[in-house]
Amino acid sequence: MKIYMDMCSLQRPFDDKSQVRVLVEAQAVLGVLALCEAGEAELIASDALVFETEANLDAVRRDFAMQAIAKAAQFVATNEQVKSPAQTYIAANVKPLDPLHLASAVEAQADFFCTCDDRFLKKARALTVPPTKVVSPLELVSELQP
Repeated sequence: MKIYMDMCSLQRPFDDKSQVRVLVEAQAVLGVLALCEAGEAELIASDALVFETEANLDAVRRDFAMQAIAKAAQFVATNEQVKSPAQTYIAANVKPLDPLHLASAVEAQADFFCTCDDRFLKKARALTVPPTKVVSPLELVSELQP
């Protein structure tokens, strides 16, 4: 099973966990990363993730994301196969880096694209992105359950 987690998902474990939803999503993200590390799923990374990670001024968050990216089983370069569909997603009024993340996941033929961004989640679900299913961390965990 191939999984692409966008930056807000990878950073969820560092968000304020005073809200139950954030706490549970943080645990879900850590659980999915553990499954990937154990070889039970494959994490996909991309140029877009590296770019966004390198721009992060918080050293702890940046290091965590870089460690996750380094463990990815597949890496997607930003090429024409990624840029072209990303332009389509931009036309759907999706904010700048999100289309590159989604297009990278589709190019890698990810089974799941995971995001914590509710607005993007809604917009991405409205797009045609086979074979990739767009999910939240909680939905991803329930999909991974036998």
